Amino acid sequence: MHSLPLSVEPYWRTSTVLPSFPPLTEDIHVDVVVVGGGISGITTAYLLAKGGVNVALIEADRLLNGTTGHTTAKVTAQHDLIYDELLHHLGAEKAKMYYDACMEALQFIKTTIQEQRIDCDWTEENAYIYANTNASMSKLINEWKAYEKLGIAGAVTETIPLSLPVHAALVMKHQAQFHPLKYLQKLVEAIRQKGGKIYEQTPAADVEQGETLTVITKHHKRLTCRHLVVCSHFPFYDGGFYFSRMYAERSYVLAIQSDGQYPGGMYLSADEPKRSIRSAKAANGSELLLIGGESHKTGQGVPTIQHYEALQSFASDLFTVTAIPYRWSAQDLTTLDKVPYIGKMTANTPNVYVATGYRKWGMTNGTVAGLLLSDLILERDNRYNDLYTPSRFYADPSVKHFVMQNTDVAKHLIEGKIEVVVRTPNDLANGEGAVVLINGKRAGAYKDENGVLSIVDTTCTHMGCEIEWNSGDRTWDCPCHGSRFSIHGDVIEGPAQQPLQKIE
Repeated sequence: MHSLPLSVEPYWRTSTVLPSFPPLTEDIHVDVVVVGGGISGITTAYLLAKGGVNVALIEADRLLNGTTGHTTAKVTAQHDLIYDELLHHLGAEKAKMYYDACMEALQFIKTTIQEQRIDCDWTEENAYIYANTNASMSKLINEWKAYEKLGIAGAVTETIPLSLPVHAALVMKHQAQFHPLKYLQKLVEAIRQKGGKIYEQTPAADVEQGETLTVITKHHKRLTCRHLVVCSHFPFYDGGFYFSRMYAERSYVLAIQSDGQYPGGMYLSADEPKRSIRSAKAANGSELLLIGGESHKTGQGVPTIQHYEALQSFASDLFTVTAIPYRWSAQDLTTLDKVPYIGKMTANTPNVYVATGYRKWGMTNGTVAGLLLSDLILERDNRYNDLYTPSRFYADPSVKHFVMQNTDVAKHLIEGKIEVVVRTPNDLANGEGAVVLINGKRAGAYKDENGVLSIVDTTCTHMGCEIEWNSGDRTWDCPCHGSRFSIHGDVIEGPAQQPLQKIE
């Protein structure tokens, strides 16, 4: 089998030259501050700037370097086996609204591409969920019945274009895929052309509330505004205890080259572990196949390199793999009822908005967020407001999932504190990381290819859980709320905001 690339840089970023923007170096005043340079933040800022609003978009790192840059970039309303679940928990009206919102987001992207003449590899494809066990077949039939009840266009088929043995599949036609960074790059240009301000390397740290809102950056610069939109992957300003109302999952992608002819379409397995398949156009015009899946809760489970290896084995069984030029992983947040939180952060913060919890469908749900948030700020009616409002609560399934997730947090908090650690830094090979014992205390050590050690305290700076080593991406991950840190302890993903303490 082909060796996996050491780099975990996603294909989208390596194939796109993005403009760079300076950090904020002075205090400013604008109408709206949007925090977060992913698809929801950029779409929101684009629509507000287009509506004549004085808007500033700030990003802690580089634009499109987070989850948006690590997506598989499907634009679809077929979000796994979701509609039967929504039908039973939220009712037929809201389940149908979820579908309608997703389809409107797809149409918005398509229309924007046409209006702006964006070359971003947009193609319309059929989306398939396929079942290859009796258990998943039963779920597939229930999903099809939900389609029929909700009036969702779809069909059941006994075969799919891929040479996979399946019991049946559920197809949703006229869905789409694209190159997300080429698309969003044009929206970024439009924001600047319409007078919007963009700042990179400008992490937001706190919010002061008063007659106006003030966003304070980690470098002590101040942005005063009338409205604040929090589109950072995990809300940097958690006024609604979002860390207890969502959980983080990681999933993995291989970009492969193959000798065979790809039949088209986007595919997702109904069975676990998940398998996702779609094509993409490489920079040289050749075809790449994106093989994704292997979801698990962040910081938990088997050594993460094994997830990449499992996808490699699956790809080799299905295709004649000639090369694996890219691999990467993504982190997704799931809400208690699987519907994103989009709207006013709390009832007591009327001018602070949040967008998060897109599960694995950020391209569609992030666009829904931009459309909804811009309507709220521009005081336009939007029929999806109640569906996505973060203050909603459905006893079933929210109570069950809230108890389940927070019981899991307590379990991992305790397990990390009582774990018996036997390894020391001297036991590590070059290129290896592990939890080790230093001066009788738990620590995290990574030894690079030159034998240089980086050692950090393994206590997560969010709520004190003990982090674990991620061998696939070479990061330190928290099993409680999904915070991630670099080998040097710097924050990669929230909710943690402070770095891990370094140990000399």
